[in-house]
Amino acid sequence: MSHLIKRTALLLIALWSLPASGSTIISVGDGDTIRIRDGSEKLTVRLACIDAPEISQDPYGERSRAFLKKMLPLGTKVTLRTQTIDRYGRSVAEVFAKNGNINESIIEQGHGFVYRRYLSKCNGSRYLSLERQAQKLGLGVWSTSSTGIQRPWDYRKNKRSASSNSRRKYRCKEIVSWNKAQQLLRQGHTYLDRDNDGEACESLR
Repeated sequence: MSHLIKRTALLLIALWSLPASGSTIISVGDGDTIRIRDGSEKLTVRLACIDAPEISQDPYGERSRAFLKKMLPLGTKVTLRTQTIDRYGRSVAEVFAKNGNINESIIEQGHGFVYRRYLSKCNGSRYLSLERQAQKLGLGVWSTSSTGIQRPWDYRKNKRSASSNSRRKYRCKEIVSWNKAQQLLRQGHTYLDRDNDGEACESLR
C-alpha cells in the first residue's frame, strides 16, 4: 500500500511540474506580471525566478513592460509551468509561448534580474548564464554600468522604508540631535519647522 501511495505522490508531483496549456493573454501588468484567461477563469500570473524593474524605476520599468507586451501580445496562447501560489493569490510560473520560455527571454535581453531568492524551481544555471551574457553585453538594466541598476527588491524595500518614515510623526524632544532634525526636515517632516525659517527643532542646538 505504501508503495502505491509513493507512486501516486510522485505522479502528482510530475503532473504539477508539467506546463498547463490552453491559456490566453488578456493583459500585461508590468515586466513580470500578466493576466490570463484559463477556460472561464481569469488569473494573475507572476513570472517565476525573475524580478523586473518596477514601473517607477524610469525608464527601465516601462521598457520591461513594453518588451513583455511585445513577446506576449493580447490573445497569445501560452502554457504555464506553475510552481506555487504567492501570498497575493497569484500563480507563480514559467510562461511558454511559440517564441519559447518568456521568463528566460526577459533575462536574456536585460529586462530583468534573476531572482536568486526564488530560483530553486527553475533551471538556475541556465538563468544565471543568460544574466551574465546580458550583463557582459550591457543590455537593458545593465546599460548603465557593469553592476546594473538598483535591484527591484532593494528599490521596493527602500520605498517601503521611506513611506513608513513619512507616516511617522516626530516630536523635537524625541530626536537625538539637531542634525537628525534637519535630515528629517529634508525628508518632508515640515511640521518640525514651526516658524517656517528653514530650521527644524531650534531647541536642539
